[in-house]
Amino acid sequence: MVNSPQPLRVLVVGCGNMGSSHAVAYSILDGFEICGIVSTGNSKTVLNQKLGGGYPLFDDFTAALNSTRPDAVCISTYPDTHEAFAVQALEQGCHVFIEKPVADTVEGAQRVIAAAKKANKKVVVGYILRHHPSWAKFVEVAQELGKPLVMRMNLNQQSHGQMWNVHRNLMKSLSPIVDCGVHYIDVMCQMTRSKPIQVNAIGARLTEDIPIGNYNYGQLQIRFEDGSVGWYEAGWGPMMSETAFFVKDVIGPKGCVSIVAKEAAGTGKSDNVDSHTKTESLRIHYADLNTQNQFTRSDAWIDMQDEPDHQELCNREQRYFLEAIRKDLDLTDHLEDALNSLRIAFACDESVRTGMPVML
Repeated sequence: MVNSPQPLRVLVVGCGNMGSSHAVAYSILDGFEICGIVSTGNSKTVLNQKLGGGYPLFDDFTAALNSTRPDAVCISTYPDTHEAFAVQALEQGCHVFIEKPVADTVEGAQRVIAAAKKANKKVVVGYILRHHPSWAKFVEVAQELGKPLVMRMNLNQQSHGQMWNVHRNLMKSLSPIVDCGVHYIDVMCQMTRSKPIQVNAIGARLTEDIPIGNYNYGQLQIRFEDGSVGWYEAGWGPMMSETAFFVKDVIGPKGCVSIVAKEAAGTGKSDNVDSHTKTESLRIHYADLNTQNQFTRSDAWIDMQDEPDHQELCNREQRYFLEAIRKDLDLTDHLEDALNSLRIAFACDESVRTGMPVML
């Protein structure tokens, strides 16, 4: 009889939407056990009750790390703490799961990656769309449309209540096109697998509720070496429009593919976290014409009704984290892609602030 390996003891840091979902994953998956929960506010108590209670609770990350001596740390705090927490955990010999972005600067992300290499520990970044079969299919179909590609994506959120509190806190350190945009920049880079060479971006500060110098609406454009171009916009706040807040569309010489999420893109869904990953169906349009310039093929629909919900996607992320540790997976490309998408996002941020294109 083969003995099962001991479960990994995980310290959960940050108990918001993502931290709570990751903690649920650790509580139900074989291979993990939670050894402590950290937050500065009451959210850790709420999460502890949700999980059935009994977990050690901490206000301070350093104290929690020293007290629990975990095998792994899950960091789902605000981005301005990511670098310091990740480096500290790695230096104490812990594996790290960290929500995107890796850090709130490119240099900070590089320091996290260097610390992981030095400690010989795994760092997995929370790029949730990479674990979604529908988004994987979206990327796959896009890669079959020829080159160049035209990629059009957005995620505007008419946030209010607690979600507006979250967004205002995020904007103390990052803009929407950095925090949210790294997901979709990563998707574009997967679709083209070409070198990005130039970005242009614009932004607007639509509220006095955020720091002077930041903006709560942004739009970016990326030009790739193969001629492909990408567009993405993100806006946060109670003033945002819910018309066309959910656009996911890719065009190539051979046709186009679009995510058609009628339910998830409905009124009142723009600040619903579960709606952000839903696809529901893919519509594939073929550009083939006959001699009369009429289409020779009808559009194809790929039904995605059995797609995983937000919690299952978090479960899949944590299964991948466990596999990376148990099987000693090489995460070099994973971390390089995370750094690349962050570098592009910050170049877009620079373009907003200077009003000038940025060459990469």
